[in-house]
Amino acid sequence: SVRCSAAGWWTSAGRPRRARRNVPERGDDTLTAFVRHLASERRLSPHTVKHYRRDLERAAPHLPPWTQVTVHDVRALVARLHRQGLGGRSLQRLLSTLRTFYTWMNREGLARDNPALDVRAPKSGRRLPKALDADQTRQLLDAEGGEGPLGLRDQAMLELLYACGLRLAELISLNLDSIDLAGAQLVVTGKGNKTRWLPVGTPALNAVRAWLKARPLFTTDADEPALFLSRRGRRISPSSVQQRLRRAALTRGLDDNLHPHKLRHSFATHVLESSGDLRAVQELLGHANLSTTQVYTHLDFQHLARIYDGAHPRAQRREEDD
Repeated sequence: SVRCSAAGWWTSAGRPRRARRNVPERGDDTLTAFVRHLASERRLSPHTVKHYRRDLERAAPHLPPWTQVTVHDVRALVARLHRQGLGGRSLQRLLSTLRTFYTWMNREGLARDNPALDVRAPKSGRRLPKALDADQTRQLLDAEGGEGPLGLRDQAMLELLYACGLRLAELISLNLDSIDLAGAQLVVTGKGNKTRWLPVGTPALNAVRAWLKARPLFTTDADEPALFLSRRGRRISPSSVQQRLRRAALTRGLDDNLHPHKLRHSFATHVLESSGDLRAVQELLGHANLSTTQVYTHLDFQHLARIYDGAHPRAQRREEDD
């Protein structure tokens, strides 16, 4: 049996009853209100909102009710998920989500502190982004396009991804009025709804012009603003872009798995190798913090090291010195 006291719920044996843990259901009013705040007040993209919700739903079953979570609960959560194989980067994002969630909870008067504030995730090895080299890029982009109008669309997407270093979501969100063909520039809205103008090279402009001539073949709604359309005349989906890029890589003799972010990495790496201007690369990529862009300095150093090893007279000891 259970009896109620002023201090809370107690069992008949006089022991405090354990608080019921969170159950990630659609009826979780606190979680629903937070997600609504992210979408309507902070105006985050649906993709970002989905990740926030997924992180909280992952954490919820392992925590007491949201208002009773302590720093010890959060540390135990991190340790448990790490033992289950969740990597350092994923745990960092989870903790960031919890911090944002409790900042909102404090603002709404639902909590008095932020139990995730001083918890740190285990460090994970920093993985360098993979990039195509210059020859692979030429092999991909200089190949003869196929498949008629679909080939023209795919070529335009490939060229823009590499020419402007676009994220997948940025490419998909492009509208007809996003690109100024005469001015050779493109306007994109990136993370945090931040808008930036980007220069567009001649090959990409020519590819877009060719696609625009074929685009009416896919149009089912004259008011559809999307630059890139699916076969059904709707804005192309992320999975379709990923599938078409993999197909293009295979048909053009590239064995490696090609994805949109690899073209973004290739853009950043090649621009940095040629210019050495990290700040410019930061602006072009739309990174809020320079530290995010600095990962490319490691790639640039690898490039310089290869040049040094191949060109410097004393880069390697001669055999007779051994």
